[in-house]
Amino acid sequence: MTETPPDSLIPYDDIVQDALRGVVQRVLMRIDADGGLPGSHHFYIAFRTRAAGVNIPRHLIERYPDEMTIVIQHRYWELAVHHDSFEIGLSFNQVPAKLHIPFSAITGFVDPAVNFALQFAAPADTAPPPPEPSPEPPTEDPGGNVVALDRFRRK
Repeated sequence: MTETPPDSLIPYDDIVQDALRGVVQRVLMRIDADGGLPGSHHFYIAFRTRAAGVNIPRHLIERYPDEMTIVIQHRYWELAVHHDSFEIGLSFNQVPAKLHIPFSAITGFVDPAVNFALQFAAPADTAPPPPEPSPEPPTEDPGGNVVALDRFRRK
């Protein structure tokens, strides 16, 4: 007989995800304290743009309605790392922008200089995408454009 393991009453997956997001927090705190990135380190941080607490300019949400990836390398300013989020100034097409990103919104962190990467589950509080608009009903009788395929089907 095979026994299925009981459902855990302890949310281990959530605890591990929070701990790994703490790695991102500590790394950002370190570069903030040191005044910049050491050596050739640079980061790609992916996050859900509609997650609770994310505050980015409207034009970025319009361009990246679900997820976006930022690069922290040479040109950033005003990095501030908090208990549950970070703020950073970045330039997008030479337009400066201030971003506020909760750690819970992060879906990926990569430091390609040392082949280090973390992948996170999507946050549960992400707003669902807006529904697709329903197609307009045809104004003409489509009967003349319908082709019956019954005679081509195998029986």
